[in-house]
Amino acid sequence: MARLPPKGNCPTKKTAMKKERKAIYNAPKHHMVGDGFRVFNYFPNNLHGFKEVDPFLMLDYNEPHNFPPSEHKKGVGAHPHRGFETVTIVFEGALEHRDSGGGGGRIEAGDVQWMTAASGVLHDEFHPLEFSQKGGRMHAIQLWVNLPAKNKMDKPSYQNLTSDIIPNVPLDQKGSVARIISGDFHGTKGAARTFTPVEMYDITLKAGANVKFEVAERQNTMILVTQGKVSANENDLAFKDMLFFHQSGTEIEVMASEDSRIMALSGEPIGEPVASYGPFVMNTQNELVEAIEDFNSGKFGKLN
Repeated sequence: MARLPPKGNCPTKKTAMKKERKAIYNAPKHHMVGDGFRVFNYFPNNLHGFKEVDPFLMLDYNEPHNFPPSEHKKGVGAHPHRGFETVTIVFEGALEHRDSGGGGGRIEAGDVQWMTAASGVLHDEFHPLEFSQKGGRMHAIQLWVNLPAKNKMDKPSYQNLTSDIIPNVPLDQKGSVARIISGDFHGTKGAARTFTPVEMYDITLKAGANVKFEVAERQNTMILVTQGKVSANENDLAFKDMLFFHQSGTEIEVMASEDSRIMALSGEPIGEPVASYGPFVMNTQNELVEAIEDFNSGKFGKLN
């Protein structure tokens, strides 16, 4: 006969521990990237270096901004990248992308482009001509995501993640929804392929709504408010606030006091040395020198 466990020692389900606030960072002063992107850079900075946000490297947020009509396409001309990935998320407006690895396309509201620069590409990013000629509102985020050393010299690739292939998880009957760009949200897998565990959730909450989710222990986790006002693990956040969490804990609960939108980011640290110089992110200074020499010698290809 099976023996019952001693009274008071019955197994119980482990309770998830909430992630605690590390810092809240308010929007810094904006700057222009080319003539087509008016952005706020949230990291890296003096408070949040590469180690604190690993595997993420950079976040530029283009808050909703109206560009006047123009006869030329606004944006950023051809420039190189090596050693990481760029992820561009468009909430409003439109972008066209080309790269020397053969990737490219147009993304509009709700779409995401995920470019793996890896061993090196040239690329450009512009507003489409008709958008520039009419003028319009641009609202977007660009992230840089690091690659492990073993993948930094892989062949470049490109993922065009249109809104129709990004999974939507309804959160209530009022229209609150989570879009799963990458990772796993309550069992729903994101659209993007990633080299290391990376969670990216674009979450819309109606006033009064709330959402709970968990991320893995020891991940670097952040929330950026792209609309409205919310409370995240009892921390009040307004538009353009970014909350950085400690690695300990797994649970996050967000409640909206008005119609709101947040970008939740979490990733497993790669934990390798980072050597960076402008558009190149490698592991050593010698690799940076090699990247510059390869770019100058034309090894990154050409854009027609």
